[in-house]
Amino acid sequence: MTTEIDTLATALYVQTDDLLKSSPQLAPWRPKVGLAPKLADAELVTLAVMQALLGFTSEARWLRFAHAHLRHLFPYLPQQSGWNKRLRRAAGLLRHTVRALARDTALWTDDVWLVDSTPVECGRSRETVKRSDLAGWAEYGYCASHSRFFWGLRLHLVCTLHGLPVAFALTGAKAVEREVLLDILAAEPDLVRSRPGQALLADMNYYGREFERELAATGLRLLRPARKGEPPRAGSALFKPLRQLIESVNQTLKAQLDLERHGGRTPAGVIVRVLQRILALTAAIWHNHKTGQPTPRSLTAYDH
Repeated sequence: MTTEIDTLATALYVQTDDLLKSSPQLAPWRPKVGLAPKLADAELVTLAVMQALLGFTSEARWLRFAHAHLRHLFPYLPQQSGWNKRLRRAAGLLRHTVRALARDTALWTDDVWLVDSTPVECGRSRETVKRSDLAGWAEYGYCASHSRFFWGLRLHLVCTLHGLPVAFALTGAKAVEREVLLDILAAEPDLVRSRPGQALLADMNYYGREFERELAATGLRLLRPARKGEPPRAGSALFKPLRQLIESVNQTLKAQLDLERHGGRTPAGVIVRVLQRILALTAAIWHNHKTGQPTPRSLTAYDH
């Protein structure tokens, strides 16, 4: 019997293959002369999403599982070293696939966005901090939501009310959230230009007259709770229930997609593993939306 994860894998493979046929420049670079890879790029993307959805944080365990249970979908599967190399080289393709899937849903046109950042822990011991290839990018930071310090990065995410990723960035743990948001918007000016009157719901860390002036210049309407000493702000009655949505999206990334158990040890490794999880979330929402599921962000049908 075909399972839901098989159905999603098939649909995702077809969508990615069509994307690569229409935009072949998105494929990872490889020499024109030489043997063609036995695992197609569309298959690689599909396998990466399945790994995240099925909860395999160990690549060795994932490939053993794939060899034992997924040969009906993937006649050829690489060894671990080959998988690591192919996955790192495909980071750009994963990023473009996130956007292609997001734009292929009606949720993409939602007129309210949520923005927040969440920790991406990269190490706990002092020895790890001293010896890690991530030193200089990863740093110590504080997570107010969970009242804890951590060493690592922050994932800054702009998403719709249904959790569909719109834009994102991975920064050091101490990066100022409002500055990162402005950088995200500056990198893609057309993202907001094509959405006049778009509302952006944020927490109290996204504040400042100059910051709000720059947001307004892009056409965004910032909605956030009032800080201490400020007069009440418009839409305050909506903040508590809607803020819970972005916390829920972060929890999906952390608890179900193991964001903080990514296993990356180098900048390239962390980047592609975070992209892998964002793509898995996007693919699940895309497939649930296309198949008419009542809860677009539900991963329950795909995690076993």
